[in-house]
Amino acid sequence: MSARVVILMGSKSDLDHVDKIVSACEAFGIETERHIASAHKSPRYLLDLLDRTEAEEGPIVYITVAGRSNALSGMADSSVSSPVIACPPYSSSFGGADIFSSLRMPGGVAPMVVLEPAAAALAAAKILAVADPELRRRVKAHQQDNMQQLIDDDRSINEE
Repeated sequence: MSARVVILMGSKSDLDHVDKIVSACEAFGIETERHIASAHKSPRYLLDLLDRTEAEEGPIVYITVAGRSNALSGMADSSVSSPVIACPPYSSSFGGADIFSSLRMPGGVAPMVVLEPAAAALAAAKILAVADPELRRRVKAHQQDNMQQLIDDDRSINEE
């Protein structure tokens, strides 16, 4: 099986956030799959899903999408040997302080936290690109496009 990003969301309400990640992954040509599994509401289902996924061939990067009390990212990270990127959706609940549940992890548990969906996809692409020269070329092209856009924007404001 080829390299892919497995996106785990805590509930279907996270689907809009997940769709942004999927779209950004597709722009890099990265295969994705999406699953709903909650560390709080369906822990056995989550662990079984992770066991099945880890048993498959090919490089995997997980992106977890869960807000409020984000146990999903830590539970996924502690259960797999592949990289895990937490990309919690923004919430104004608790003045945005629910982000701390994604940042504060116990020792030995280390999901990375990236807040923007497109940036989480870029981080996954960079991880997978370590072993994929073609993907590395696409990441570099993406970075070059971003740089060129900035240079063009700079020139445009001075040409007026």
